[in-house]
Amino acid sequence: QVQLVESGGGLVQPGGSLRLSCAASGFALDYYAIGWFRQAPGKEREGVSCITSSGGSTYYGDSVKGRFTMSRDNAKNTMYLQMNSLKPEDTAVYFCAARRGLNDYWGQGTQVTVSS
Repeated sequence: QVQLVESGGGLVQPGGSLRLSCAASGFALDYYAIGWFRQAPGKEREGVSCITSSGGSTYYGDSVKGRFTMSRDNAKNTMYLQMNSLKPEDTAVYFCAARRGLNDYWGQGTQVTVSS
């Protein structure tokens, strides 16, 4: 069964940190382009970060550059999103995704709330 499962979301104060994980099962992440997306209430889904299938390049949205770091561990078949210096505007449901050719997989999402 092909599946992506996020974990690590929660409530954090402004300036705090969280690390999201996304574990893949039923397929190998190695040759997939992978990414994190988020959707805040009343807003469209936006791209946060992505890593190319070759693993050679990592991209970040302007709003998270310098604060978020995306990584992958092929041995664990897992991708991560380290989020530092969190702001209230980072509050959203975060989704992980993997794409290769016609295969396009998404996780169910994990809530991140940044509030004092």
